[in-house]
Amino acid sequence: MKFGQLELEGYAALAPMAGVADRAFRQLCREYGAAYTVSEMISSKGVTMGDRKSKQLMSGSEKERPYGVQIFGSDAEIMAQSLESVYRVSPDFIDINMGCPAPKIAGNGAGAALMKDPNKAKGIIKAVSEASRLPVTVKMRSGWDSDSINAPKLALIAQENGAAAVTVHGRTRQQMYAPPVNYELIAEIKKALDIPVVANGDITDGQSAALMFERTNCDFLLVGRGALGRPWVFSHINAYLSSGRIIPEPPVSERMRVMIRHINLICEYKGERVGIKEARKHAAWYMKGIRGGAEYRRQAGMLESLEQLEELAYRVCRENE
Repeated sequence: MKFGQLELEGYAALAPMAGVADRAFRQLCREYGAAYTVSEMISSKGVTMGDRKSKQLMSGSEKERPYGVQIFGSDAEIMAQSLESVYRVSPDFIDINMGCPAPKIAGNGAGAALMKDPNKAKGIIKAVSEASRLPVTVKMRSGWDSDSINAPKLALIAQENGAAAVTVHGRTRQQMYAPPVNYELIAEIKKALDIPVVANGDITDGQSAALMFERTNCDFLLVGRGALGRPWVFSHINAYLSSGRIIPEPPVSERMRVMIRHINLICEYKGERVGIKEARKHAAWYMKGIRGGAEYRRQAGMLESLEQLEELAYRVCRENE
């Protein structure tokens, strides 16, 4: 698949998840075969005002490339202006967020709320595309609610106003992450567009990835929650789609090894005080499905140091031999 002149290999990429898809996780997923990564969503207003947190959120490294920066906002002029600051981290493409369901984002007219106002959405896509020297992609949901499924209309608007690709999460904002995923809608969008269509929603392994391709004829996949505590999901998807090989989930000892490496990276980039707090949720995800997992996750929620993390990982391995 190509975004403009950017050529991509593989089948699936890491979705831009706020509070999750940070530099450490992007690096890890890329090592396991994610075709590209995208930053956590960045406030266009915050970027233009020189907000320090926004700058930290969008910083990346060569280990995450191809790497896109996702921006959100409700003002076309500010969205376009923010690109000058975004360029400083040298991303490979720009992604416009028109799908975030979080109340603090959608409640301010950004994210998924833009699907309720196609004219405003059009203005933002046009302004950003005309101002950008990089490929621009747009991520959206199927619509705001079941009475306003308008992703096909918005996807055409995106194509007509300069987008190099669109990503469609096959759920409405009202659904949040509840099933089902609307495969038929994504297939309809793929049939109508000339630019690549990336499908998102309930992709957790090689079989579900194959099902998404089969049901939608999409060009590429974006994996979000299916990668939580499972960065190796990309290697599983690549193996199944390239050769039909099913790779089993790694043993508990390997899960814990990857978890420790992941959390060490978080602490390396953010410092142990901040990193270990963020690590608690990741540790809980890595322990999902393990015998005795409920108690391990409770203990993960109280972690205060890397030493405690390693002690917990050792106990998990010992008790699950």
